[in-house]
Amino acid sequence: MAIRLTTTKESSKYVKCLVIGRSGVGKTKLCSTAPSPVIISAEKGLLSLQDFNIPVIEVSNHKDFEDAYNFIKDDPRAQGFKTVCVDSISDIAESCLAWFKENPVDGNTHPQAAYGHMADAIIPLIKKFRDLDNKHVYFTAKLKRMTDQYSGIDTFMPSAPGQIIGPSLPYLFDFMFPMRIGETENKVKYRYLQTQPDIQFEAKDRSGRLNDIEKPDLSHIFQKALSVEKPPEQPSETPSETPSDNPGNQPKEQPKEQPAETPEENQEENQEEAPEPDSVGEQYPADDEIPF
Repeated sequence: MAIRLTTTKESSKYVKCLVIGRSGVGKTKLCSTAPSPVIISAEKGLLSLQDFNIPVIEVSNHKDFEDAYNFIKDDPRAQGFKTVCVDSISDIAESCLAWFKENPVDGNTHPQAAYGHMADAIIPLIKKFRDLDNKHVYFTAKLKRMTDQYSGIDTFMPSAPGQIIGPSLPYLFDFMFPMRIGETENKVKYRYLQTQPDIQFEAKDRSGRLNDIEKPDLSHIFQKALSVEKPPEQPSETPSETPSDNPGNQPKEQPKEQPAETPEENQEENQEEAPEPDSVGEQYPADDEIPF
């Protein structure tokens, strides 16, 4: 086998992310904020994108899903797509499960067998899409609520049929964001992406460059996550002293430390713009009210 040597910087030029959320929160419309997207969908719920002209590949089982992968990877017509949006992996898995129930493998009609074959078919395809070269990849998934019987605390995780795919999804991506709805003091609602985990939601940002909550805009997320931060300036080396530089070998006066900037001094510099109202189809509050 020929060895392909690369670098961590070279293999980190594209974002592979998963967004989870309840029905109607805006996961599908988020596709419209991605650069040059193509959507792979097993659901007919694309009404939120009727004002956009985005190419869609419809799939109904794992074979269609694999055909879509091969098209994206090999077909010259797919070269112009910069983002592959899979909406949603929950629906694709459900369609795949229905197919295996109707087409038993080796005549095994036991219901549990279909779940195993579905997981065996879908998880490798998720990894193939995730590992596409020269493409951003955006997966969506439904939300599953679980209530702890002792504490009564609700926790939320990706939802998919069976016991394997849903719990596996957070481990397959560098970025996983719950899409949620917040509310300002003036009772104005806005949508946002949560990038850090809390007691109820799993979330992940392996870039370390995102704020705890970000505006729902994939182009913004991709650019920020892949941004190259300027490295801290290294202090210049002090040349060695000679007797003429320091007569009498007197202690040299240390330079005075400059006072550090206060948050108030650089607040204006770090402030981000509020999302545009058409990002997810909802009127956003004023810049000074929204927390990002």
